[in-house]
This record gives sequence, C-alpha cells and structure tokens, in this order.
Amino acid sequence: MFVVGKTDIGKQRNENQDRFRVAMLDDNTCIAVVCDGMGGAAAGSVASEMASNVVYDRLNLSYRPDMEPRSIKAMLTSALTAANTVVHQKSLDNEENEGMGTTCVAVLVHNNLACIASVGDSRAYVLNDSGISQITNDHTIVEYLHSKGIINEHEMKVHKMKNVITRAIGVEGTLEVDYFEVDLRPDSVVLICTDGLTNYCSDELIYSIVYKRPLEQAAGELIDYANNSGGKDNITAVLISA
Repeated sequence: MFVVGKTDIGKQRNENQDRFRVAMLDDNTCIAVVCDGMGGAAAGSVASEMASNVVYDRLNLSYRPDMEPRSIKAMLTSALTAANTVVHQKSLDNEENEGMGTTCVAVLVHNNLACIASVGDSRAYVLNDSGISQITNDHTIVEYLHSKGIINEHEMKVHKMKNVITRAIGVEGTLEVDYFEVDLRPDSVVLICTDGLTNYCSDELIYSIVYKRPLEQAAGELIDYANNSGGKDNITAVLISA
C-alpha cells in the first residue's frame, strides 16, 4: 500500500484554502482527508484547516485493527460530525468567520476495503482494470437539478450556480454525511480530490494519467494539467494504491 498527496494554489487564487492529511496506520491501513474551504477573507482556510485536523485526529485516535466495517462507518461519520461542530462554533464565535464552511472527503483503506465519508463536492474515485468510477455524490445545486432531469450534463458545466454547494461542514449545526464502502480489486487506486481538479480533468483523462502509473508522478501530472487548463481554483489530489 502506498499513499501520496499534493496540493497547489492554482494560477488565479491568492490563497490555498484546500487542506489534506494522510497517514499509514499500519502496513495494511491508510487514512486520508481532503477539505476545500469556503468563506470570505481567511475563513475558508480556517474551516478547512480545522476540519481536516479534527477528522484526521479522530481517525488516528479511534482506529483499531480489529474494527468491523460498521464500526468504521460509525467512526468516519462521527469524525465528520465532530468537525462540523467545531467549525460551526468557530463561525459563531467570530463575525469574520460567519458563513464559513468546507467540503470534506475522508477515506480509510483496510484489507482491500475502502470506507469513504463525504460532504460537499470534493470527490472520491476508484480506478481498477475495468475503468474509473466516481463513488461520492456532489452536494451541489446543479447536481440536484440534473438528478431531477431539469438540466443536462453540458448545462451543468456552464450553469451560473455550478459552484453553489448544498451541504458542507460548519455551515449548520447539524450535518448529514454520505458513506460508501467499496471492495477493492488487486491493483486498485483510490483518488480523493477537490473540484479544482475535477473541473478540468475528465474521468477518462484521470484514468489515463493515474492507472498503472507511478502515483507520485501521476499526482503531479494531474495538478499540472488543471493548471495548464486554467487553474482558476486551488487543486488537491490524494492517491492511494491498495
């Protein structure tokens, strides 16, 4: 098992409000967290920093090698919920932080099982010899409109509200967390990333850059491609080989 993460400010932002944390807990277990902050001034950075640290610390403290999948689900969900409480309280304590929040996608890979929790529009993918699959759902207005058949995929990309998130850590006092479990085939790769990457990289392009390639090199190439295509946002990618 191997994990690598990279982040970049992009070409048009003055600050990188993305954050990621990764760790190998043992030879067969990896955790990774990616957050994309939102909010005026430095509030987005505050939100993503706090959330990524809370989730990472909770997973480090709570994980046990003998945990059943249902216990891992409870642990991941609890970690994101705890981050929501901390970030939301911070937003109430300081007017400068009012309305701040962050996306979050967290994954624990153990014994060929990927356990994934997410809120917002940062994504998790699984790549294997059959191709690439997006595991998480985007919590955005355009995704909602698309699911109802109101707009098509092309309209999603150009919609004036395409960046409006419907669910995020810290915005409200309560939080609904999505959770997924994926059995990993041999040679599978898990990718978690922010929309600064996926706004520029199609699924097919991600697969061609990442699968069966050195992950350190692939992570850099993904970020380079997003930057060379405009780089309007911060860009973060974490890759895990099972």
